Amino acid sequence: MTKALLVISFGTSHRETRRATIERIEQDLAAAFPDRKFYRAWTSGFIRRRLLEQEGIACDSVAEALERLLSDGVTDLLVQPTHMLAGREANAALAEVRACRDSFARLAVGEPLLASADDIQALARALETIYGDTPEDCLLGLMGHGSADSAGNPYLELAACFDADGFSRFAVGTVEEEPGFAPILERARLRQPRLIRLAPLMVVAGDHAVNDMAGAEEDSWAGRLQRAGFAVECVLRGLGEYAILRQLYLEHARAARLVKC
Repeated sequence: MTKALLVISFGTSHRETRRATIERIEQDLAAAFPDRKFYRAWTSGFIRRRLLEQEGIACDSVAEALERLLSDGVTDLLVQPTHMLAGREANAALAEVRACRDSFARLAVGEPLLASADDIQALARALETIYGDTPEDCLLGLMGHGSADSAGNPYLELAACFDADGFSRFAVGTVEEEPGFAPILERARLRQPRLIRLAPLMVVAGDHAVNDMAGAEEDSWAGRLQRAGFAVECVLRGLGEYAILRQLYLEHARAARLVKC
């Protein structure tokens, strides 16, 4: 039986963060399953085109990757997405995979990073470890992407975990959808921190982190907080850079569920 591992990501056009995040997750997953041939797919057509134009690197879509797997004679497939949420993008990709169930003798699919309440708690503990050195007189503002398609609101649930764990110096906001930027500014006004540290709550530190969070424009998170009188520093490191976060993806891949006919 020919075995393979397919890692599905949204993708990024930023070379350095791609190498430090997506490729590191891919490498860790490939090392954890050495008996499986590695394959990659990115769900963003725009980013795939930019990667080809900028670096001459061709990356398969999910459909192209599945076609390649079948052409290579793969019969046992393990799929792990690197998406944060079980939202529209991840769900569409995994639906495409599951539609090919009959083409494989065995198909197992892992969940995105935040697929359950236990996942949210695990992420909270990991972030408390990573940013636990944030002083009490400082505020950590985490920027998530936001989604209207995931079940519940994992960002609000994550913020509740921080508060329950005694990390009220951590605040969670999003670029899109709820809760938006408001929780960051509200917590800053409440705590009056000496310094606000902004960091991406995203796998990669791409356009949102560079522009919406840390950009020089007045409407960036850093710009808005500075205009409100706060000192700000930005951490441009995606979650994929941290081994403790990559371990969560490994756990999801090891717990992947068989897709039945």
